[in-house]
Amino acid sequence: MDEKGRRELILQNILTRTSDRMFDPTKVVGEDDLQTLLQAAMAAPTAVNRQPWQFVVVTNRQLLDQLAAALPYCHMADQATAAIVVCGDKNRFLEGEDDVLWVQDCSAASENILLASHALGLGSVWTCVYPHTDRMASVSGILQLPEDFVPFNVIPIGYVSKAHTPINKWNPAAITYRT
Repeated sequence: MDEKGRRELILQNILTRTSDRMFDPTKVVGEDDLQTLLQAAMAAPTAVNRQPWQFVVVTNRQLLDQLAAALPYCHMADQATAAIVVCGDKNRFLEGEDDVLWVQDCSAASENILLASHALGLGSVWTCVYPHTDRMASVSGILQLPEDFVPFNVIPIGYVSKAHTPINKWNPAAITYRT
């Protein structure tokens, strides 16, 4: 593939990614695909290269069902065959006013998971956990996370059972130029 074709393919992946909420529970996400998603996550930019993330891969049906029941916007986990829980690792947070940069780092890693998922033909959706203390407590309890892990989000992953058209979010009114 030439350079122009590669660029177009990458941009199409970004522009056609959707938040998928309906999965086929009979099609299991493979370990190779999960490893690819984790590699993509860890390729994200990170402040001072601290990599303040920890990823918890959930494929256990009972745990996925518990996450679906406990979190208000994660009901689709009961049909997903996997989820990646992105956590901040307090041991790798920066200090002072930069201690909040882990949120940006985990956000970048999460977006990479979503884009890689789409590129692999999988569906995924970001479901919010942080900063809601009740949600963080639920995820920590269900997954028995160490105290140093701050659950940031849960990303259910699976094969899409009902595809939908991407939303065109292009809005020139949201742009200001200073030239």
